[in-house]
Amino acid sequence: MLLKKITCCFFIVTAFSCTELQNVINTLPNGTIGLDPTTIGNGLRQALDFGIDKQVTKLTQENGFYNNELVKILLPEELQKVDQGLRSIGLSSLADEGIKALNRAAEDAVKEATPIFVDAVKGITFNDAKNILIGADNAATNYLETRTNQALYAKFNPVIESSFSKVGADQIWTNLINRYNAIPFVTKVNPDLTDYVTNEALKGVYTMIAKEEKNIRTSINARTTDLLRRVFALQD
Repeated sequence: MLLKKITCCFFIVTAFSCTELQNVINTLPNGTIGLDPTTIGNGLRQALDFGIDKQVTKLTQENGFYNNELVKILLPEELQKVDQGLRSIGLSSLADEGIKALNRAAEDAVKEATPIFVDAVKGITFNDAKNILIGADNAATNYLETRTNQALYAKFNPVIESSFSKVGADQIWTNLINRYNAIPFVTKVNPDLTDYVTNEALKGVYTMIAKEEKNIRTSINARTTDLLRRVFALQD
């Protein structure tokens, strides 16, 4: 008799558990169960593509860097004394022009180099797509950065150098540094601005891609394709 009661209770609990499990499954969007790593990887790539299309393109507009506090390029530490020195002798407008020139070069370079980022996203392989999917809000962007930053720097640097000439930043900064070096008793400077702006521009691009990735992760309305809805439902 006791065995029969135990058996009966077991079946009741099992039936209830199965019902609850089915209810949970029923609440999940169609197609999210058993997504393979390739599909998840495709979803992550699409999120990064959206970051380039919706956010990085903003950087290519006039003042795209300069007016965006998230990515605005400020002076490196070694040039802050140049800025202060010029302002101290009444050349604030020249100092402001120098900062703007750095940002102009970055804006022009990102416009020229956007296809580089598109190709990088297409070629990236997610070794552990599921863990990246359920990771931090910028996990896919961080993964992209660690896998592509060195190669992108090599491609991006000459574009920055060309943009310096194109927007006149090289002449502005040659004049600015010469004026500073002419101030009595200062330590003369000769910074590698191309390297600095390349790194800052790359940092800005990754920042804006991460912004869109976070938007897709946290806002269902931002998932405007079936692939994004299916894949990112897994991390909700």
